[in-house]
Amino acid sequence: MTSRNRSSESAGALSPRRRTVVKAAAATAVLGVPLAAALPARAAEAPAFLHGVASGDPLPDGILLWTRVTPTAQAIPGSGLGPDTEVSWVLARDKALTDVVSRGTVTATAASDHTVKADIRGLAPATDYWFRFSAGGTDSPVARTRTAPAADAAVSGLRFGVVTCANWEAGYFSAYRHLAARSDLDAWLHLGDYIYEYKSGEYAARGKVVRPHSPANEIITLADYRTRHGRYKTDADLQALHHKAPVIAIWDDHEFADNAWSGGAVNHTEGAEGTWADRKAAAKQAYFEWMPVRPAIEGTTYRRLRFGKLADLSLLDLRSFRSQQASAGSGSVDDPNRTITGRAQLDWLKAGLKASDTTWRLVGNSVMIAPFVIGSLTADLLKPLAKLLDLPQDGIGVNTDQWDGYTDDRRELLAHLRNNAIRNTVFLTGDIHMSWANDVPIDAGTYPLSPSAATEFVITSVTSDNLDDIVKVPEGTVSFVAAPLIQAANRHVHWVDTDRHGYGVLDITAERAQMDYYVLSDRTNANATSSWERSYRTRSGTQKVERTYDPV
Repeated sequence: MTSRNRSSESAGALSPRRRTVVKAAAATAVLGVPLAAALPARAAEAPAFLHGVASGDPLPDGILLWTRVTPTAQAIPGSGLGPDTEVSWVLARDKALTDVVSRGTVTATAASDHTVKADIRGLAPATDYWFRFSAGGTDSPVARTRTAPAADAAVSGLRFGVVTCANWEAGYFSAYRHLAARSDLDAWLHLGDYIYEYKSGEYAARGKVVRPHSPANEIITLADYRTRHGRYKTDADLQALHHKAPVIAIWDDHEFADNAWSGGAVNHTEGAEGTWADRKAAAKQAYFEWMPVRPAIEGTTYRRLRFGKLADLSLLDLRSFRSQQASAGSGSVDDPNRTITGRAQLDWLKAGLKASDTTWRLVGNSVMIAPFVIGSLTADLLKPLAKLLDLPQDGIGVNTDQWDGYTDDRRELLAHLRNNAIRNTVFLTGDIHMSWANDVPIDAGTYPLSPSAATEFVITSVTSDNLDDIVKVPEGTVSFVAAPLIQAANRHVHWVDTDRHGYGVLDITAERAQMDYYVLSDRTNANATSSWERSYRTRSGTQKVERTYDPV
């Protein structure tokens, strides 16, 4: 993003999964007609805020604000069109924006796809603020945000919404709407796959497109990625959640391409789809333009946030530095020269966990770290499960896209937790399109005689197909059969639901960290209802998960 700061009352510094191979190139004009038609009549004369506003990465003294302005009807995302446009922002202690604490001006340009950010500092900790952007006489919606507690503050509790895997074509984002309806979130965590890269119709809801995305082709170029991000940001439920609380986001593979690794992806054909280096660079640029995320170490999403003395949150990037996924059963999953984190990131994570003086050490983790073997699943269940998890269909139990495919990194990390008596480490995980509550054992083969080094809460998908969708049977059918078999073969797994879509609410106190799992009535219904399904917690000092029978 390119922008410049003209004035500010405080330090308003600016910052800036294999289904098929697709050969379509960029065609950003696909979005042109419908989006232009959706513009207000006066958009030819005045800018419009069609993609809402957002905030993210809360600090004790700061917050990152974001919006995208559409200066003219032709200046659609990815078009490269539209004039430089002055955008002002205001931050206040009240929703009416009368008690102003900071204001400033930035410039939206075609070079940044007319997205802008304002990284505001000098704010009070643990405080609600409201903000708005304006351009050419047009005001954006007013949105709420919140700063983190002071680093040394005694914090009684924290509450985060937790989501992952939101596939536009597979349904509606009702999970976002239900989280937005709450008034108790300090922030919400997005654990990856905020967007999906596929061409239209390639990956939908049991093969049926609920709503088409743009562009219709697989996204490859910078213009493509910008257009897809723009389409997502028109979703009313997503906008509503962004308007209600700050987001803390990491990317996974689909922000790039299916099963991405440092040198390529399953869903990328070198040459026919350009170079992976160019595609990855385009995906990263569009991500940082369109997301309220501060580019962190080496321009990735690994970084750390702190919430008083109660918790810190280490956010991982498990795509940028990883080795190529191993062939399941090849033996190379144990190769110490293969990595999921990269050396520098693993050292950073270990050092941060050891140095942490907070009660809880949370880890934003895009792929499951707890080990998993298939066990004695029947053939009719093994085949779809293998498809979902990218496993060979001969029953070998290893998911090579997750930490199971990089066992040396996992072994080193868990030994570090054990050898340094690091307690209360909780992994918060997405990607797998199922809900899990896991202990993370040092040696799964001897568990529970082997100790548990950490715990893990895995959140199911907002819309992306899970196991019952692949088998195409009624919801709950597969889970009823598969879950007991999975748990029998994986004694550290306290619970797994293979079938439902939804979201989580994480509640943290000094005594325990609890995940409440919520499910949606029907992802293909824009008015889907939400209901509480189960809750699990880990009590301080135990490194084990237990069921609890009431949501927070």
